[in-house]
Amino acid sequence: MILVLRRGTITAGSCHVAVSGTYRATSPASEHFVDPEFDELKREFLAEAAAKIDEICSILKESRSPQTRERMLYLAHQLKGAGGSYGFQLISTEAESMEKILEESTGDINDSSVEKLGKHIGNLANEVNLRATQLAVIE
Repeated sequence: MILVLRRGTITAGSCHVAVSGTYRATSPASEHFVDPEFDELKREFLAEAAAKIDEICSILKESRSPQTRERMLYLAHQLKGAGGSYGFQLISTEAESMEKILEESTGDINDSSVEKLGKHIGNLANEVNLRATQLAVIE
């Protein structure tokens, strides 16, 4: 489907949507548009995601107690939900995998779970860094 931008309206087949903001097609047949305000929200999300990943790593180094497990579960759940909302499906998927590992753990987090979590944490960190680089503002 080709989207055509016309003075305040995006046309996609027979659907017309009013445009507020500055948009441009990234390629003639692209359905992706640049929205500076949404990109700024994405950058903020990615900064918060990096902080959450750092917190998860710190928690794993300090303690594997049920209380810290609950905190990591909360952080993973936030990353899962918000990642998908901003269009970062891999972030959402990796966080969901972490959430499942943590939900399956009862009591203290064992070495096997830490190893599995480590893989997902690494994937999350790489994806956050990649996306942040792609959205970096060049001044």
